[in-house]
Formats: sequence, structure tokens, C-alpha cells
Amino acid sequence: MEDKIRVLLTEEQVDQKIQELGEAISRDYAGKEVHLICVLKGGAMFTCELAKRITVPVTMDFMSVSSYGSGTESSGVVRIVKDLDEPLKDKHVLIVEDIIDSGRTLAYLIEILKQRGPSDIRLCTLLDKPERRVKKQVKVDYAGFCIPDEFVVGYGLDYNQKYRNLPYIGVVEL
Repeated sequence: MEDKIRVLLTEEQVDQKIQELGEAISRDYAGKEVHLICVLKGGAMFTCELAKRITVPVTMDFMSVSSYGSGTESSGVVRIVKDLDEPLKDKHVLIVEDIIDSGRTLAYLIEILKQRGPSDIRLCTLLDKPERRVKKQVKVDYAGFCIPDEFVVGYGLDYNQKYRNLPYIGVVEL
């Protein structure tokens, strides 16, 4: 049976917002090099598109952190699936996420990364669900879209590993 997906944000809206985020990040990091940490798997498409729009020097690394099983609700248990390949000492770190809702994963991740000695850590997300935030200390520095509490797919976000390849953000109507 096919899932019904309603378009929430068009490909054009997403593209325009990523351009705006790239410009803001480039301004804020002027004269510096920014080290992007892509949170896999969902953040891969967004991170790559964002990196192309940042005009200051960029380095990248990838990390996989999970708090989801195969469903649509966070399990609340955070685990590192793939750690970084490079040290963070004295780097200007920008964590890039596809979506932030409860903040549990990011609160955990930020604490782990702070122990590795970066100059600073900021957070960028394509989608933000602040009404679901459990960890209020998670401060988003760059947010693309504030969205309602619906389960979204596309542009890297999945439902049971499907729909990551959609060029827009859609809502799975269960």
C-alpha cells in the first residue's frame, strides 16, 4: 500500500531557504573556516546543498546519532552509530541537522562534542519543531523552517528508510 504524502514545503521554497541560510552563515563566519558536522542520514542532502552556498572555507565530517527505531516516535535513547573522523580542537563547528524536535539527540551530541575542544559550536537545522522541544537548552542558531508537529519526509527525511529522495518536504498522512 502506498503512503499518501501531502506537500508541506515545495522544492523551490526549500532551495530559497537554503540559499538564505548559506548567506547568513557566510556573513557570521566571515574571515573564518567553518567545520560542518553532518548528522546522518537525514542531514546529508541538506548539508551538501548548504555547503555549496557557503562562501567561506568549509570542511566537513559526518556523524550518525540515533534516537529513533523504525517508527515515528523518538525512543529517547541516544546512541552514536558513526563517530567523527577528524578532531575538533580549535575548530568553528556547525552541526547540521535535518530536523530538531525533542532536542534530546542534539543536547547529548553537543555535550559530547564540547569535550573535544572546538572554538565554538553552533547549530543549523532545515526544520525546527519547537513545540516538541523537551531539552530547552538546545539553541538553534540557524533554522530554515519552523513547522507544525507532523511527521515529515523528503529532502533526506525518511519514513522507514523511504522518501529521503523527495525534492520537497511532505507530510505522511497515516
